[in-house]
Amino acid sequence: MSGELWRWSATALAEAIRTRRISSREAVASVLDRIARVNPRINAVVDLLEADARAAADRADAMVGDGAPLGPLHGVPVTVKINVDYAGRPTTNGVVAFKDAIAREDSSSVTQLKRAGAVIVGRTNVPAFSTRYFTDNDLHGRTLNPFAPDRTPGGSSGGAAAAVAAGMGPIGHGNDRAGSVRYPAYCCGVFGLRPSLGRFASHNPSATEERGISSQMAHAQGPLARTVADIRLALGVMTLPDPHDPWYVPAPLAFPSPTRPIAVAMMASLPGFEVDPAVESTVRLAGGWLAAAGYRVEEVAPPHFEEAGAMFWKLLMTEEKAASSAERAASNRGIEAFGDEAVKRARGGTARWAGTYEFEDYLRAVARRTAILRAWNVFLDRHPVILMPVSWQRPFPIDYDQGGDNAVARMVRAHFPLIAISVLGLPGLSCPTGLADGTPVGVQLVAARYREDLLLDAGAVIEAQNAIVAPTELRA
Repeated sequence: MSGELWRWSATALAEAIRTRRISSREAVASVLDRIARVNPRINAVVDLLEADARAAADRADAMVGDGAPLGPLHGVPVTVKINVDYAGRPTTNGVVAFKDAIAREDSSSVTQLKRAGAVIVGRTNVPAFSTRYFTDNDLHGRTLNPFAPDRTPGGSSGGAAAAVAAGMGPIGHGNDRAGSVRYPAYCCGVFGLRPSLGRFASHNPSATEERGISSQMAHAQGPLARTVADIRLALGVMTLPDPHDPWYVPAPLAFPSPTRPIAVAMMASLPGFEVDPAVESTVRLAGGWLAAAGYRVEEVAPPHFEEAGAMFWKLLMTEEKAASSAERAASNRGIEAFGDEAVKRARGGTARWAGTYEFEDYLRAVARRTAILRAWNVFLDRHPVILMPVSWQRPFPIDYDQGGDNAVARMVRAHFPLIAISVLGLPGLSCPTGLADGTPVGVQLVAARYREDLLLDAGAVIEAQNAIVAPTELRA
């Protein structure tokens, strides 16, 4: 049995460890064996913590034997992203210049997982500065999509998504500013939650300068997993407070249910956008599943969608242009100083597409964000769940963003469903629905702030119809 434990969900592993059906040592050993078998091909885990993980598993088993209080993830193997601080290890963020930047303290996310009893088996890959939709860098190399090696695994949590999809841990930690949890989850056929602004505490002790205000309002930590139950489990674990994060909100995990049947606004296509037929059909398919489960599905788009998407990168580029130093944060100055050639080309294309605001226009745009969010709040009061694409296109071929400004512009437009949600600080859940020509496809569910409970309930309906499982034999 222990050899197959890498297939188990975190929920099943936690229960079995708690009730002594299995040991944490067995669960961790199974995942480490799986990493040893498949990671050389995928390159998702770039900082293996094998000795520490085995020691932590032994401590976890001793606590079970002693009858000590156990956390909800006690003894469960997980991964964390290499762009957050892990005490004693380098926070490389995929940048050669930061390969020896040893963290002195744990980030909020690592602290939350450890407090819940999780055993961190490794740290996962990112693009340089965590700022491409493709996971590759000069320090750690390229991460491949376990299902479709010619397609991106997504970025920046591409290593996390690939690791979860391939069975290298049932839960992967990620973070999401421009879709960096939801897009990799989509590309690799797993679930990925971007929570509401302030839902999860987010603090990296090694940071020496704050992000711009728009970036702060768009940024969130979030989990990736193969099941909705595991996303729900991680949600409960990662909501603990941290006084270092001034955006943190101690919001409850559930609220009274809306009047039933719950109205779902379905946006499968939109004039002015190039939509892959497989994307449109999978959104409509998921809409049918929700309707069959008792939801009232209406085809209607949320307000000011295109305006919100266009605003995202222009706000960020304006703020990054004013950055005071070449920080590790994904600012243009930092990328120019320390980035690899791929991230420089991709970022340059995005900057040229987005442009920047003059100061007065920037102030108007920040104010306009509030007006758009107000309109979305009213819309979500009538339609508590939105069903929409993760991206208007299927996962892009590897290094598509290296094809010049026209390619970057097409890619950014395709990702408006990601960045429109980010700029408003709303929660989004990426849900796999199946495969299209061997490539994962899926949908995104969106709700009002702190209504992740509605996303998980609707996601469970979609999960019941989804046939994607961790691949035993990898195409990568």
